This record gives sequence, C-alpha cells and structure tokens, in this order.
Amino acid sequence: MLVRDARASAFYSMDYPGLMVSVSGVRGRVGEALTPEVVGKFAAGFGHWALARKPGSRAIVLGRDSRVSGPMFRHAVIAALESVGVTIIDIGIVPTPTIQLAVEHHHAAGGLGITASHNPIEWNALKFIGSSGLFLDGDESREMRAAVESDYARATWDKLGVVERDDAAIQRHVDAIMALPFIDVAGIRARKFKVALDCVRGAGGLFMPILLERFGCVVTSINMEVDGRFPRPPEPVAENLGELEALVKKSGAAVGFAVDPDVDRLALVSDEGKAIGEDYTLALAASVVLGHRDGPVVTNLSTSRIVDDVAERAGRRVVRAPVGEVNVATRMRSEGAAIGGEGNGGVILTEMHLGRDAPVGVALILQLLHQENRSLSAIVDSYPRYAIVKDKLARPDAPLDSVYASLRSAFPDADVDTQDGMRLSWSDRWVHVRPSGTEPIVRVIAEAPTVERARALITAGREAVERLTAG
Repeated sequence: MLVRDARASAFYSMDYPGLMVSVSGVRGRVGEALTPEVVGKFAAGFGHWALARKPGSRAIVLGRDSRVSGPMFRHAVIAALESVGVTIIDIGIVPTPTIQLAVEHHHAAGGLGITASHNPIEWNALKFIGSSGLFLDGDESREMRAAVESDYARATWDKLGVVERDDAAIQRHVDAIMALPFIDVAGIRARKFKVALDCVRGAGGLFMPILLERFGCVVTSINMEVDGRFPRPPEPVAENLGELEALVKKSGAAVGFAVDPDVDRLALVSDEGKAIGEDYTLALAASVVLGHRDGPVVTNLSTSRIVDDVAERAGRRVVRAPVGEVNVATRMRSEGAAIGGEGNGGVILTEMHLGRDAPVGVALILQLLHQENRSLSAIVDSYPRYAIVKDKLARPDAPLDSVYASLRSAFPDADVDTQDGMRLSWSDRWVHVRPSGTEPIVRVIAEAPTVERARALITAGREAVERLTAG
C-alpha cells in the first residue's frame, strides 16, 4: 500500500473572504470577492516579488482571455505594475500558453494572465507565471503572497513602469507548433481534414483559425466571437458539447475540437458526432509522442487509466502527481517525461514548453489522424473503454480528514495516495476525493469498467462528505 503526505490544493483567504488562492492563481466572483482593488494589490505585490527574483529584467508579460470583466482588470493590473516600476509587455487577448511562451521569449521576470480558465462567466482570476514560464509552485506562491502583504516601496514619478505592445505572440506560438519535428505538416495539409470548431467565444477565436488554416483544414465553426459572453458553460466536458456534436454530424467533419476560454484545455468529438471524453485528449496525444520520444508520461491523480493503457502499449510507465498544472509540469521536468498533462483535456508537451497547450493538442490529434489513416472513432474503439463519473459537492467548513479516514476504513484493500486529497485505487478502478483548487467545492471522481461500479464509488465518497457536512 502506497501512502504519501497530503498537500492542500487550495484555501480560502482569511483576508479576502470568498477568494480562492491556490497553485492555479487567485480566483473569485467579479464584484464580490474579486474587485479591481484586490486585483491591483496582488498584481503590484507580484510585480515587486518577480523583479526582486530576477534583477536583470524589468519586464512582466500581460495577457488575458475574452471575459467581459477582462478590460477592467487589465487597467487595474497595468496601473499596479506601473506603480512598482515594471515594464509591461502587453500581448492582448491570447491563450494562456501563449503568455507562458512570451515570458520565455522575452526573458521576462514573470507573466500575469487575467483569466478564470473554465470557470463560469461570473468569475475571473489572476494566474501568476514565473520567469521560467511555469506557474508558481507552492513555495513560490507562499513567497509571493508574503510579498503582497509586505510593506514594499512604490516607484517614484521618475521610475514608474511603462507599457509596450507585442502583437507577434500568437504568430510565434503557431510557428513553434508548426516546427515540431514529428508533426508532418505537409502530409496533414494534403489531407485537407474537415474540422468542426467551438471556441466558446473565448481567446481561441483569435488563435485557432490561424492554426487550422496553416494545417490546411476545412473548418466549420461556432461561437467564434471574442466577447466573453459564453453561450454555454465554458468547461469543455461532454455534457456541454451538444452543439458541437451536431455540427460534426452536419458538416461531416473528421473531428470536432472544443477549447475553453483561455485555450489550455482541448476536448474532442469523434467523426460519429460523439464527445469522447476529455480524458482521451491526453491519451491520444501521448500515443503520437511516445512513438518519437523517450521518457514516461506524467499525469494527475484524477486522470483516466486510459493513459496507462496507451503508455503500456508503448512500454512506458505513468507517474501521477497532484492535480494542478504546475504540479504535473514540475514532475515532468524531474522525471524527464516525454509528455504529460491532465485528464481535463490539458496536454503538456515537453518539447514545446511545460504548460497545458490546447493548440499543441490539436496538432498532435491531426498528426494521429494522418498517420493512422483511419477515423477517430475507430482509433478510440481500439482501446479499452472505462466509465468515469464526476461529482461535486459544496465544500464543508471543516477539514476533510474524517472523510479520508472513513473511505480508508471502508476500502482497506485499496492502494492509497494522499498527495492531493485521497485517491483509492485497484487494478481496474479508482476513486479520488479532493478539494477543488479553482472553486469552493469538493470533487469526487471515480472510474471503473462499468458506470454502476463507478457510481458506487462516487456514492461512498459523497456520503462521507455529507456526513461531515451534517456533523
């Protein structure tokens, strides 16, 4: 039985009620916990901290998604960064991975993304990126938070920061994808794949058409307006993709692509017009990369074991890390992974950069369709199918320790991993209970050979949480 130390994935700030602080950034509902004043305070503190860590650079890269509150928070962030002497490199509305790549390109002290990723429309957030282009890890987050609360000096009138524009960030990102050595661009272009696309009126509306045109795809699209008025829940999970499923059938597309508002997550709809589940994005992308690169696959504790099946076919191992992009990315770096990511549709390709990147996922899926020369539905059918069930409950005020103890007692034969909440696993099934790092909820996720067996595990997790809430 494997037992590891638990690490909290998120917490509520005592100083800012309702604000979520985690390795995923600082998130809240606009006009409630998240206000321009709060955003400005965190942005200024981050700028001060980042410049102190990299004295050779005065630059911070700034980008955002299309959310309606984005322009307001952009003004607050710019003023805050100028107040600590930062040179702001503003790259506009872009995918989050484009911000990360721009930090690397400019050798900047850090980056700020104004985006709540897949959260509902009433949310927004700040994502903090270090000088490496990675999100802050736990230690860096604590250091930065201490800097936010410290009494640091502001710039005088003659040392205020300035704003510079970089309008080439998207083009550089696309060029880097096209240059990946195991992507047969000419071969993909010759296929003229029919593609259906749903960008949920997010930043993907500016990026994805450029990428797909470079690949010679014939694109039919919906929700391309870049105005942040999401026409459906923005998380690209199967139950939210009915309109894309219908579009695939109507257009005769070989594949449907759906991205979230900041374009770090990718979900697929097969040629049969069926959403195949976001867990398959990483698995199918890995099947391409493992044919060209050595190293394991790193993924988080809530990802489907379909990734294990793909890795096993390639003779590779799977390493699991806590949920959170930075946790997976840093483990990828230490393990020398070929590819990694999360079961939410997040693909991280070491050769590109250590961050979730939906456009990279698109390139890998097009390469898969090209090299396999068969339909996406046929490719998916060649792998085992599992039933994965996801549930969420309001987060109790009390710690979840009693929930974990109850589950461990109920399933004494399971392997236990407490890196992130508690994951109980067997050879053919698993259940993971953890506090969300992005919303005030507890997530309960289970997978088994049948829906009934997965739901039984979900019920056990739900009852344990509800007992704590009632008590």
